[in-house]
Amino acid sequence: MVEKRTFESLGHADHGWLNARHHFSFADYYDPARTSWGSLRVWNDDEIAANSGFPPHPHRDMEIITYVRSGAITHQDSLGNSGRTAAGDVQVMSAGTGVRHSEYNLESEPTTLFQIWIEPKRRGGQPSWGAKPFPKGDRSGRFVTLASGFDADLAQGALPIRADARVLGATLKAGESIDYALGEGRHAYLVPATGAITVDGTDLNARDGGAIKGGGPIRITAREDAEIVMVDSE
Repeated sequence: MVEKRTFESLGHADHGWLNARHHFSFADYYDPARTSWGSLRVWNDDEIAANSGFPPHPHRDMEIITYVRSGAITHQDSLGNSGRTAAGDVQVMSAGTGVRHSEYNLESEPTTLFQIWIEPKRRGGQPSWGAKPFPKGDRSGRFVTLASGFDADLAQGALPIRADARVLGATLKAGESIDYALGEGRHAYLVPATGAITVDGTDLNARDGGAIKGGGPIRITAREDAEIVMVDSE
């Protein structure tokens, strides 16, 4: 059973420099029916205006994954890390015992991204940051694990997170289908960044969310060329 969350039904905040949609309760948006999905706590769909962004601010005890859809984001943190993450690339930050960071769009055009927060398996730990490219061509017709807390995924090149979860990406041509085996009792949440898909008989359009709980195979079919991001969490 897929719970469909249309883009229009998501929480919305327009700060001028930031136009954000919230799949889950966040900041001034609160919906008691949408506070989390398993250990997935935040999925924000952000558009950041050119030459603007998030000034330095703190986090702790959260795994923060940024999936850049267009443009680029430039990161700096109190650990001395810095880097530019462009469209198709992914960055992760394990906040651990505490870290301050900034995320700026230093480009001449808006940047769009998904910001995903997952609760860690354990509190504390040394904060860390990392980023890498994931070419969309490598994800054609299949899921590629982008970030994970499982050793087998890390051996295949996924970025490490400290959660019982994985973040996956796929691209599908219209008419193509893929299956994903969701473990018993686990939670899946997926969003087509672009295009339109059908998930187990439920149609999702671009930037709609689909929440699935339980176990067994999930079948995803593209009604249009589509780019898909999914979280599988406890």
